Amino acid sequence: MGIILLAIAGLYLLVSLGVVIGAMAYARKAGKSPKRWGWSAALVMYLIPFWDWIPTVAVHQYYCATEAGFWVYKTPEQWMKENPGVMEGLVEDRVTQSSRIGNDANHIDTRSLNQYFYWTTEKHQAVVALSIYRWQDELAEKRNRQAVARRIGFSVGEGRDSAKFWMNIAECPNGEETLIALRQFVRSIVIVNQGETK
Repeated sequence: MGIILLAIAGLYLLVSLGVVIGAMAYARKAGKSPKRWGWSAALVMYLIPFWDWIPTVAVHQYYCATEAGFWVYKTPEQWMKENPGVMEGLVEDRVTQSSRIGNDANHIDTRSLNQYFYWTTEKHQAVVALSIYRWQDELAEKRNRQAVARRIGFSVGEGRDSAKFWMNIAECPNGEETLIALRQFVRSIVIVNQGETK
């Protein structure tokens, strides 16, 4: 796939060079500024594949700064106080498969963790014209569907095999830290009896 993309990029550069040279030649014949026509043609050829690059990066940075993060709504201590004696009886659910509602671009995955908790991962396109995706991971209680902890992050692009490979940003700058924090929180409140499984 990489060689094909390089070949396409090389071909596009050659075509772009031809368009710029052609625009400059036309400008000379028509008595216009070859420099202005050449730069204008170069700008048009640049914008064909890269028109969305700057807006996408700017919007991604905005969302990362304003909406991304990790929040705890109920600490393990609070949950144990509200549910005395339950923590010791939790059994990790390794049997139940996760379920998906939606398609690859916009979906909600739900997985049971034990008798009391489930994990959801929600992905949807944050901006329709740009390939920015909002990811929300949430640990919630089964009985009342209230979130115990939540993590929100944003990604750009459709993966490393995308034609616009330069647009791939896997996470916000603090995305890995927040994901690790959520996983550690899940281990502390949910996965208590590692030896017992359902």
